[in-house]
This record gives sequence, structure tokens and C-alpha cells, in this order.
Amino acid sequence: MPLSLTLPARINILGNPADAVEGDFATISAAIDCYAGARVDAADAIVLERLRRDAGGFVCEHREELARDAFPHPYTERLDLAKGALNRLYAASAEFRTKVAARGMRLGLWTDVPRQSGLGGSSLLVLLTLTAARAHYALDPRLHNDYWLAELAQRVEEKELGIVCGFADRYVPLFGGIGYLDYHGKLHHNPIGQEPYVTYERLDPWVEGLPLVAVSTGIARDSGDVHGVMRARYMEEHAIWVVSGGEAPPMIEFMRGAWEAAWRGKIALLRGELDIFGEMMNLNHRLVNAMMGYCSFTEGAGWANNHLIDVAHAAGALGAKLTGAGGGGSVFALTRPGEEDLLADAWQQAAADIGLEQAHVFIPRIVHRGLVIDQD
Repeated sequence: MPLSLTLPARINILGNPADAVEGDFATISAAIDCYAGARVDAADAIVLERLRRDAGGFVCEHREELARDAFPHPYTERLDLAKGALNRLYAASAEFRTKVAARGMRLGLWTDVPRQSGLGGSSLLVLLTLTAARAHYALDPRLHNDYWLAELAQRVEEKELGIVCGFADRYVPLFGGIGYLDYHGKLHHNPIGQEPYVTYERLDPWVEGLPLVAVSTGIARDSGDVHGVMRARYMEEHAIWVVSGGEAPPMIEFMRGAWEAAWRGKIALLRGELDIFGEMMNLNHRLVNAMMGYCSFTEGAGWANNHLIDVAHAAGALGAKLTGAGGGGSVFALTRPGEEDLLADAWQQAAADIGLEQAHVFIPRIVHRGLVIDQD
């Protein structure tokens, strides 16, 4: 039976970039109502398609046919996220190796998430490939559980494709809601099973929602390039500090500060103290901005990001910060309930004033469901 899958994008609200990219700490992250999806059904070979949605349904923009017995498939810069997911799954799962040898599948991927927007869009395509394969081949759900697939997705990007990345983007779309994600023990990105899984604590049962406004700047940046610089700097300072002891070096202090913003923000959120939660967002952004400057990013978190955050504060936002790696991508802000449209208007005007022609302002809603699978 053909299947349809959807996954929500994510925003990192507090604690980033500590999702095991620069430190083994914690974030508060959330799934939002911006989606990517997949359609999967039977085929003789492995057929991969990049789909575009329009008023009439789906249009195939690119198609490749792969042999079932030719793993690992080479990368060609087209559909490489899906190929990487299948290559890694083939290496990791004996059950998948057996079943894919017997029959193929046709997988079509689509996304509404703007490219390089800081919303975890590339990870969604990896996760959709893995979850579609699990569903299509009826892989054992105990062995191929959501935690394992989230971990495997991270290894697909880091180990298969050479993209420096952490874990929030791989967990939040699967699990949904607002989560407090604890990454302790995951600093070194060891093989799956040789370090803890992420501890995913759902906060949304106690939180009615958050009045958020977001803006995708339209400035593309490669998150792996940004995180690659910062992670290398963090790991270098961490290794020296572990041996020599003494005061923590700057990168450790930056990330400790981001972690404190996350755990203090969790307490404030559960108490309904939005003012304090907003203060933690502002603290987190100041730390990220300073850390990126320390890592030789001359514009800190990015000139457009910082300008739009200043505009948000002037418009009365309780807190504002980037989500993602910085340099481009997206920023978001916490307002008082009912004031979302006021900030959205201010950001629309500000984006026009500074020439961000591709900027997109939207009001994200937190969604409680992560992965959804339906019969097509």
C-alpha cells in the first residue's frame, strides 16, 4: 500500500548551539508547522524523486533509478541526502539488506522548508528517507526505533556526507512538541550504542503554547561550515582544558552559559514566566553572538540577524535570537500574547528597508505530533 509521510521542521529556542555540536549540554527545541514529506510505494528498482507541490498535486523535478544490489550508491550532489540515508541504513541493518535485495521502492521527497533557513530542512529529507524505508519494508520497530533512527540520521550527515552537525534536528521532527533535550555524554559523537541516546523530555503537556514570530532572512548559509569552525575550536580548547585543568577556556564558558539559559528557561517556562523566558533567549543570543565573534565570524551571528533582533526589541519583544547556525538563516522572537502581528509587521518593514527581498515573516505554531504516516 502506498504511504504518505510528513515531518515538521524545528526551531532551537534555548541552549543552542549546544546540541552536541559545541558541547554536551541541553537545548529547548520545538517542532513547528512547517513541513516536509515523502510518498513511498513499490517499484522494481530504488527510484528516488525530488517532488514539488503545486495546486495540481506533485510535480517531479528530478528522478534517479538505483540498483538494489549496488550499495553504497555514489554521491552526485543530487538527492545525496536520500542516498546517504539508504547507504547508512544498508550498512547498519541486516534486515534492510535482506529485504531491499528482494524488492525495490519508489520514494518521492518534497519540502516546504526554505533551503538553508536554519529550520533543519536537510535533516528532514534524511529522516523521511529512513522512516519511509522502515515503513515500506516493515523493519523491526524495536531495532529500528525512533531513537535509533534519529541517531542514524546524525551519522548520515556527519559520517556519510561530511556535514558537521548535532542532534536536535534529528530528534525534534520525529518526537514533536516542545522538548528539553539533554545531550550529556554525547560530546565526541561516538558510534551508536557507545554513547547515550538523547534524553527527550516533553514540556508541552505543561505549556499551552508560545507567542512566537519568525523571519527567514533569505540569506543562505551552510550550517556545517559554521558549526565546523566552532566545533573544532571547542574540541581543541576542551582537550587542553581536560589535561591542564584550571579555569575553563572561553568556548567552555560560552557553552556553559547557553546551557544555563536552557535549564533556567525550562523552569521559567513551566512556571509560565514569559518575561524570564525571554530574558534567557536574549542571554543565549548575546553568548552566541560573542562566541561567533570569538571564532572569527566578523559579523558575529550575522548582520541581518542582529539587525532584526534589534528591531524585535524595539517593537517590544520579550526575547529574540537566532535559530540554527547563524550568519543567515532565521531568527525568531517571543512576544506578549496577542502581539504577534505587531512584530510581524515591524519585521516586514525592516526587511524591506535593508533590502532582504527574499525574507519571509511568519508566525510559527508549535505542533504536538512529529512523524505522521498515512496510507496514500
